Amino acid sequence: MCGIAGLFDIKGLRTYDSALIRRMIAAIAHRGPDGAGVHLRPGVALGHRRLAVIDLVSGAQPMETRDGALDVVFNGEIYNFHELRAELEGKGACFETRSDTEVLLHGWRAWGEALFPKLQGQFAFALWDRDEQTLVLGRDHFGKKPLHYQVSPDGTLAFASEIKALLTLPEADRALDAQAVEDFFTYGYVPDPKTIYRSIRKLPAGHYLLARRGRPLEIRRYWSLLETAPASGTATPELLVETLAAAVKRRLVSDVPLGALLSGGVDSSAVVALMALQAERQIDTFSIAFGDRDFDETSYARAVAERYATHHDVRRVSADDFEMMRRLPEIHDEPFGDVSAIPTFAVCAQARRSVTVALSGDGGDEALAGYRRHAFHCIEERVRAHVAPSVRARLLGPLADIYPRGAWLPRPLRAKATLRELSLDSASAYARMSSALPEEARATLLTTDFRRALGGYDAGDVIRTAFNVDASLDPLQRAQYADIMTYLPGDILTKVDRASMANSLEVRSPMLDPRFVAMSFWLPPALKLSRASGGKAILKRAMERYLPRDLLYRPKQGFSVPLARWFRGPLRQAILRLADSPHLRDCGMIDIGRVRKMAIEHVEGFQDHSKALWLTWVFDAFLAHNAASGAQAANDWRDEDPSPSDWGTATRPAASSTLV
Repeated sequence: MCGIAGLFDIKGLRTYDSALIRRMIAAIAHRGPDGAGVHLRPGVALGHRRLAVIDLVSGAQPMETRDGALDVVFNGEIYNFHELRAELEGKGACFETRSDTEVLLHGWRAWGEALFPKLQGQFAFALWDRDEQTLVLGRDHFGKKPLHYQVSPDGTLAFASEIKALLTLPEADRALDAQAVEDFFTYGYVPDPKTIYRSIRKLPAGHYLLARRGRPLEIRRYWSLLETAPASGTATPELLVETLAAAVKRRLVSDVPLGALLSGGVDSSAVVALMALQAERQIDTFSIAFGDRDFDETSYARAVAERYATHHDVRRVSADDFEMMRRLPEIHDEPFGDVSAIPTFAVCAQARRSVTVALSGDGGDEALAGYRRHAFHCIEERVRAHVAPSVRARLLGPLADIYPRGAWLPRPLRAKATLRELSLDSASAYARMSSALPEEARATLLTTDFRRALGGYDAGDVIRTAFNVDASLDPLQRAQYADIMTYLPGDILTKVDRASMANSLEVRSPMLDPRFVAMSFWLPPALKLSRASGGKAILKRAMERYLPRDLLYRPKQGFSVPLARWFRGPLRQAILRLADSPHLRDCGMIDIGRVRKMAIEHVEGFQDHSKALWLTWVFDAFLAHNAASGAQAANDWRDEDPSPSDWGTATRPAASSTLV
């Protein structure tokens, strides 16, 4: 895995100072500690930081064709590069390395834009075509690898694996996007294609960007889950395991040590089992332990490790690691509120001491309906089918208003939340179910001035747009699709990429193989979700030969930390001091009085405000980091329209453009 960056003059052929591109790649040196390279062409600068995984000797980048007509910088792995290479050699291509990177050069020359649907892997790359005077940016199917870009007023298109590289440029604009701030406090992350900065965007997953000199930018989709054909015949547990095993095998290709992240959950345990059965040597596995039994899964991870004779390493995470997460803004360049970033960073740091590549179970919950909200959504849909919308709105909404709040209760017993969701249409209910903070909590936490500046923007549209993209899908598929298009790239894959690459570790996710996801997604709902098995029913049945039943059929725990208890214990004083932050006070977005009230209520045990306090803490840490980096004042969100006209329709795609 690597880091890439570059500059392209859309208007002319200026010569870029090599110092600019070198500063950009220096900012992302952690993504590639094994080497660096820069290519300068008229009107183009490409930079690369390398984490050597395949072809350690001759795979350096930027890489160019022998005639110098094509250059590429590439972050990721192409798992089917052997097959593509054989096909290209049959067309007369002459390869000079063993690396997967070179397949991109010859593939573009042979197939042009038709290259993208042929690629299987995790990737973000930039390819310069001298003859066509075109820069091509591409991102993988699900957004496993990041790619950010901006267009400056002088006509420079700049791109990079991480935002921090773009912020090294002299013209970097750090003004915040008010809508992105609202998105963060709604979901705990900033969904694609936005970033927290108005001037910077993410290339959507499954898309590529064409930048031609003197012409508008074009963003085109090359893959959609909805266009994948359902599997022919009857899907069986055996076929599912066979498909997953093949995906695991493709991800075992490496010239460096390789291991696995093993949480003890169904997905990571399944990957480790299939990995151990196909690996040529003993594999290394890595787990995180918590002192709190409600969050600790190490006994299950240990059982899998013992069954497959892995070399197993466990690291304990406690509240002491919380202060380490002051590094979150430095790692993410944006506010990022998924608290599991703490153990994810810890397990990646632990793994990197022994291996360079690690497999994970990410993607299983999205592909096979493993989240609790999938089950709740289906239950609520059955109720909606028997109660008229007008009755639900008139009766259940008012009931939700007066019903006491029970945030301390398990989700199935929170009648207030259920009544509120049942009063809404399906898409709005799922958007609410997917949120970190509901609308009423944000209304008291965020200032009136900030809410007014949003101009009626509704963050729920992020989920609703994806949920409603195809009315022919069954209710479970609509929920899954919304997660795959929003939560998966915006939260899960962002978390894993930043945590792993901050430690110079490459993580591979077999359950996000497009063939496995497509097979799983199109399964009948009853094979994914059942009363007896819960979510991922067919996978659990398929893995009974390989894993203990008590692991497969236990209640889902998730990979998180005991945040509410930490805030009442070792982190009590830090939370009580949060309302004294000058950054929160000066930004004009946060109601300081409300923060102080929540902190007191939480530490005294009157209410569980851990989610709201955590998001506020993360946002404060981001503002502090932004200020320390020489940013403009945080209240720049007031100064301009949050949708500046210089983006144009091609460079700032509407949310729906990522869903077609």
